[in-house]
Amino acid sequence: MNLLFSIDDTYVDQWKVTLFSIVHNSNFQELSVYILQKEALTRNAEILDFCKRLGVTYYPVIIGKDEFQDALTSKRYPETIYYRLIAHEYLPQNLDKVLYIDADILCLNDISTIYEMKLDDFLYAAASHIADSNIRDLINKARLGNFEATSYVNSGVLLMNLEQIRKTVKREDIMDYIATNGPLLFLPDQDVLNALYGHQILLVADEIYNFDARYHAYYYAKTAGLIDADWIVQNTVFLHYCGKDKPWKKNARGKFSFIYKHYQRLTHKV
Repeated sequence: MNLLFSIDDTYVDQWKVTLFSIVHNSNFQELSVYILQKEALTRNAEILDFCKRLGVTYYPVIIGKDEFQDALTSKRYPETIYYRLIAHEYLPQNLDKVLYIDADILCLNDISTIYEMKLDDFLYAAASHIADSNIRDLINKARLGNFEATSYVNSGVLLMNLEQIRKTVKREDIMDYIATNGPLLFLPDQDVLNALYGHQILLVADEIYNFDARYHAYYYAKTAGLIDADWIVQNTVFLHYCGKDKPWKKNARGKFSFIYKHYQRLTHKV
């Protein structure tokens, strides 16, 4: 099983909680972790030690400081937006599949159900958050010019079909799209993913594989009370702490912040 992350030194502590929750709640024989990084993280030794304690194999993936010197970048479009979009160029060629996960995510149940999905010719599997559906979906399709896409997906959890991606996803297409459509992009890497490849993404259930913690009341109301706290604990694989109210902050107010803090405490014991 292969996992992919993209973090810098300031996000190592959060990444530890994410990885610990995955290991704690999943069944696997071997787990390999790849972290995309511009230059070698100063905390790589700490990361390696943490992975060893969890029985996980760690592979730093160094992009290189000059790799995107000619790409369109700015404060709004840092070069890190390119990393997960062209991760296949830097990952080992013998990998056929990898699961990308944001480091503001908590794993509550076994990830095998998403990792073992059959992708066939799809490039990715990802979820579309319910709050982004219907009219927002239509607006996003018009804004990005891809009406063939099934929906607008959140890129926080991406199962990547590397064999198909290597054939289809091209660096020059991504850079050209950003250069041409820059002012229209609100969430640059996510927008590019949806614009260029949205019609080649397998949709998965967001309430299971990318539950947006901000919208728990919406999930509850939409399902007439079915998706409550008990349901989430039993069924949700990835709880995603989207937005600015991050659960590791001292004054976090989110409904599920206490769950994160519980896993944070357990992580400190590793």
